[in-house]
Amino acid sequence: MRHTSSFVTLLCAALLALLVSACGGGGGGSGGSSSSSSSGTTSLSAGPTVTNTSPSPQVVAANAVRVTVDSGVSNVPNMPFVSITICAPGTSQCQTIDHILVDTGSWGVRVFASQLPASMALPQQKDAAGHLVAECMQFFDGYTWGSVKLADLQIAGEKAASLPIQVIDPNYASVPSDCASVGASRNTPGTLQANGILGIGVFKHDCGANCVQQAVAGTYYGCSGTTCTSIPLAEALQVANPIPYFATDNNGSMLSLPTVSGGAQSVSGQLVFGIGTQTNNALGSAQVIGVSPSNGTFTTVQNGTTYSSSILDSGSTGLFFQTSVMPACASPNSAYYCPASTESLSAMIQGVNGTTSAVSFSVGNATTISQTYSGDSALPLLAGPAFVTSSIFDWGLPFFYGRNVYAAVEQQTTPGGTGPYVAY
Repeated sequence: MRHTSSFVTLLCAALLALLVSACGGGGGGSGGSSSSSSSGTTSLSAGPTVTNTSPSPQVVAANAVRVTVDSGVSNVPNMPFVSITICAPGTSQCQTIDHILVDTGSWGVRVFASQLPASMALPQQKDAAGHLVAECMQFFDGYTWGSVKLADLQIAGEKAASLPIQVIDPNYASVPSDCASVGASRNTPGTLQANGILGIGVFKHDCGANCVQQAVAGTYYGCSGTTCTSIPLAEALQVANPIPYFATDNNGSMLSLPTVSGGAQSVSGQLVFGIGTQTNNALGSAQVIGVSPSNGTFTTVQNGTTYSSSILDSGSTGLFFQTSVMPACASPNSAYYCPASTESLSAMIQGVNGTTSAVSFSVGNATTISQTYSGDSALPLLAGPAFVTSSIFDWGLPFFYGRNVYAAVEQQTTPGGTGPYVAY
């Protein structure tokens, strides 16, 4: 999933809204949804935006931070949030931002200019020719736009110094036409459904080698005044996954969430940095699923159908795959399935390393769920056909409940081998 040159990018970063931010997740990753709402009777529809209170991050260990699935910025279910601290490089001038989406399906940190104090002067990234760098991050039905700046990122006891991040700002320069044409602007917390994105998937940079030799339309730009032109960009200058830039615990992450039965108003777990680097992130008996080094995908076989482009994506609000076994719901919940009764299903996950893993999961009637668990933020039975082609199985946040899910970063050594891989 490397930016728009890969379908996964469109899938994973998703946090865009649909009555549910269907492919939620944030960024680099994936898409969201075009439908913005629903009738007032369903808890699956987006609600009013709330104010960022910027509490201090809840650190549970030097390499771990509390993750909360709650009503968030816009009352969208199944969105895991953390708080992060952004600082001007090498200074104590910092801002803590809450409700940052944890997205294992994308790569890179994205925050809003509106969440940063005007006095915080983050240095702007420049390319080799001295151009000021900006980025268009594309989703299925929209985009985020803004400058690329350097910041010290702090989370738990970890720090990534002078990390290239995207500062989302619709007023930066002029949005290029090949960016704006992809869909709606997601340049506010309300339209993105979060106060930012923490993209911690299996790759180091959000476009990687695809953008190094030639400009990729609708991706990176060099700006002068209000005019921005597509440019190639070295990987070291691209928006980056912070994990490989930590001094320690820099080979991957583990997202741990409790089991949820039916629904819960909110749940808390933890995001642990590193794999096999501390006693709290041991790989143990987790099954290592090798993923494609080019796009981060593996294969899922379900009910006789092979989905060759599968991902584990905490930024997606449901399990998204196409099947004829269940009907989609009527509007406004058409992003989801509405079986007559809860379906108990199974699938086989196959890694590029030859590992196979049987997975059992259940799919409920989204309309019934919205009525029975009205107001709940953790809904483990949501699944749907939204935004995916016949080759994609997007294992979104419902997969993560009750599991420790690991993402090993490319080229980083771990007890389970060298990344990229996922494990659970």
